[in-house]
Amino acid sequence: MQQIPPLIQALSFAGALLILIGYAGEQFGWLSSRRVIYNVVNAAGSAILGFIALRPFQLGFVILEFTWAAISLWALARIFRQKRSA
Repeated sequence: MQQIPPLIQALSFAGALLILIGYAGEQFGWLSSRRVIYNVVNAAGSAILGFIALRPFQLGFVILEFTWAAISLWALARIFRQKRSA
């Protein structure tokens, strides 16, 4: 079995933690999916995990994580457009 470098382990942990912070925050009412911070933690966490899934290439995780990041970025853009037009 191949040893995973400590830096990759730390990044993977950080990415998962960011996503879980967003998820738990939304579920417990601490964060709103319409707020910037929720979408920032989701975009950052999923982008980190997406890049880690590139090597070794894991198609399912790559699609999941980069799609998750794209949706979070789209939501951020929507929030900023609404703020600008208000």
